[in-house]
Amino acid sequence: MRKLVFLFCWAAGLLCSKTVLAQNPPIANSATIFLQMKKLNVLGSVLYVAAHPDDENNTLLPYLAKGALYKTAYLSLTRGDGGQNLIGDEQGFELGLIRTEELLAARRIDGSGQYFSRAFEFGFSKSATEALHIWDKEKVLADIVWVIRKYQPDVIITRFPRDKRAGHGHHWASAILANEAYTAAADSTKFPEQFKYGVKPWQAKRILWNTYNFGSINTTSNDQLKIEVGGYNALLGESYGEIGGEARSMHKSQGEGRPRREGSITEYFTTTGGTPPDSTLMDGINITWSRIKGGAAIIPKVNQLIQQYNIQHPEYSLPALVGLYHAIQQLPEQNNWTKEKLKEVINLIVDCSGLMAEATSSNEYAVEGQHMQLQFFVNKRLPAALQLKKLTLMSRQQVLFDTAIAQLLPVNDNIAFERKFLVALHQPVSQPYWLVHPMENVGMFTVTDQTLIGRPESLPAYAVAFTFSIDDVQFTIQKAVQYKYLDPVKGEVYQPFVVTPPVAVSLQPNVVLSDVERQGKPVDQPALNLQIQANYAAPNVPVQYRLQQGNTVIYTKDTVLNFETGKNYAWSVPLAGTFDAQKIPVIHPSVTIPIQGKNETYDLNVKKIAYNHIPTIHYFYTDSVNVITKPIKVVGKRIAYIAGAGDKVPDAIQQLGYSVQLLQEQDITDEKLRQFDAVVIGIRAYNIHEFLTTKNDIFNRYIYNGGNFIIQYFKSNFINNKPVQAGPYKFLVNGSPRVTEENTPVHFLLPQHSVLNYPNKITEKDFDGWVQERSTYQAQTNDTHFEAPLSMHDTDEPASSGSLIMAPYGKGNVAYVSLVLFRQLPAGVPGAYKLLANLIALPKHE
Repeated sequence: MRKLVFLFCWAAGLLCSKTVLAQNPPIANSATIFLQMKKLNVLGSVLYVAAHPDDENNTLLPYLAKGALYKTAYLSLTRGDGGQNLIGDEQGFELGLIRTEELLAARRIDGSGQYFSRAFEFGFSKSATEALHIWDKEKVLADIVWVIRKYQPDVIITRFPRDKRAGHGHHWASAILANEAYTAAADSTKFPEQFKYGVKPWQAKRILWNTYNFGSINTTSNDQLKIEVGGYNALLGESYGEIGGEARSMHKSQGEGRPRREGSITEYFTTTGGTPPDSTLMDGINITWSRIKGGAAIIPKVNQLIQQYNIQHPEYSLPALVGLYHAIQQLPEQNNWTKEKLKEVINLIVDCSGLMAEATSSNEYAVEGQHMQLQFFVNKRLPAALQLKKLTLMSRQQVLFDTAIAQLLPVNDNIAFERKFLVALHQPVSQPYWLVHPMENVGMFTVTDQTLIGRPESLPAYAVAFTFSIDDVQFTIQKAVQYKYLDPVKGEVYQPFVVTPPVAVSLQPNVVLSDVERQGKPVDQPALNLQIQANYAAPNVPVQYRLQQGNTVIYTKDTVLNFETGKNYAWSVPLAGTFDAQKIPVIHPSVTIPIQGKNETYDLNVKKIAYNHIPTIHYFYTDSVNVITKPIKVVGKRIAYIAGAGDKVPDAIQQLGYSVQLLQEQDITDEKLRQFDAVVIGIRAYNIHEFLTTKNDIFNRYIYNGGNFIIQYFKSNFINNKPVQAGPYKFLVNGSPRVTEENTPVHFLLPQHSVLNYPNKITEKDFDGWVQERSTYQAQTNDTHFEAPLSMHDTDEPASSGSLIMAPYGKGNVAYVSLVLFRQLPAGVPGAYKLLANLIALPKHE
């Protein structure tokens, strides 16, 4: 009787060698195959838990996964949505999408798995109490318990302690929750609703804190468990410190590039639950096959497999692998470990056969209601008695195509064919699963399917199951359909295959100021730019597009278009006479077109996020315009902007009616700067561009001659280990306090100061509706030239006045702004626009 095992996506590649492009299939060689064989004899598992992407210990993880050969995974409670972005202007959940893929890129390097909870990183938090209040503590705890019960780790490790030494409140909370989950996962009365999904109570042997020595904080001591993790792995040709440096450098959006470390590296651990270990993480834990009933008989079979492995002919190991598969499958006890090891054996059969199987499309998108052309490819590159039995195309577990083949595969001969399929009219778009439903609150994503919780990514829209047999073992490997193309620089590239609507609908800009005045005259209201992108080709398509405020249609137009795939069609819609100021201030678009004989309405736009170090990301949303009707006065016309770590402030300045020019290093001259009413420096720019320091004298002359110089926050007073020079007077931001409570009261210390009165009167109400935080990396100075008009503080903290400081210099002014305008402006906070207009308009001095 043939035995069947279903293996989801063998190309997880936990031990495969690295690839140049993040999405391309992993490559197995003889050395990594041998390492996989050695891993067969290790039945120990570790779950590492922390709060954010880049919290993980990037040297420890590859040591555990590729050195000790434990099954290893990292559980990050959040996706890092609230951080700052050093490579682009994405913020919020967009940044979380990037950081999710950066974590997965790091895991492909260090060989570990990846999990998440539903918690949203809402920004910097100063205490676990705040974090657990904003998150739904019970739901985050349930998510950790769910992952523990599914993963069944022998040892749980936290990155942080359960107290204020952790620093960030999320760090602190992650350790509290992990320790509670360590106990709750074993308690059948805790979250019993999970059991209907196949999990059972699970008690890990112990939970440890991976102590650390970061800067001035040293939590290590000689009486703690010490493990050397910096060793060299000859099979991989690199040390775990080198692997860890490469993995850490995948966190590019956070500026976490790190060296590949050689030499001794010691990690320290202290026990926070369970039996303390003496010398290894797995003390007292049976990590051999004898932990399974009848499993002791497997050990000599694996040892023989390893001893007889021929590095030049991995296919010689196939008969022994088939026998090992049978032996494991026939054990009297079947559990998570037998399932895991059966998958590992199938992985080895695939790799020792040199088997390659894929399903791809030469188009990036599958369009609802249209046809897609898929290419199927199989090649067995080494001599092995492997037979292709059938192919099955699935979408969301629904079979679309199932064909029997029963063909013995020739050696290194390509089997390839194409088929065309109709994409269902209402096929779900390729939306990240945690963005499908609106968030429950500012701290939690909404996920209604329990089986998705913990997963790093959504299931693929389309997958192909390739069923093979070797001797009397039949197995199926499932591969996601991917978009594959040839790039003239990168070569062969694989990217996600994305389901999209027939049209994408956009409306710009995202924020419009409807009542802006300059010198007593209204600034022209901008028109709205409505645009649709056709994702298929068709002649004479009747199109009706409309704009709505809530459920009220405020604008509609009918036209006929000849659709061309990928072509954009745009219309300008005047705001005046269209927008009703008495209704809700949000406008959103929709389009109706005929599809398959019926009129269908679409309102989704698609955002594509592309960086070289991660796979391309797509998500879908309904575009909208937030119209600010409060009157705002502006002074001046031309603004220079020097971009920093990526923000959307230049767009906001344009919405105020200014002409904005982005400057580069070569533009920083006296002659160039004198053209502008103000120069605005982007967030973190001083920590990115050394030229801002080296050309400080030019900026100072600009200020002295009457210019306004506005510095948005930077993180430290150093760049490349050199002091930052910013403006004519000294101030510090190193270790400065932050105000993270976005609703904390703001006190006016200098109510008559021009920045609070000209040309707009700023009141306490202008600080209503702020998002995420008030201020970050505030200034500290004793220089009496500076004035500080505002004061604020978080609960139970002393007041600080470093969120906004300014000083006259010659005829002009310099200002340092740590108020998080870069978050408030895209969010459409009217007071942030008024304050920005006042900063630009700071009065000149005689």
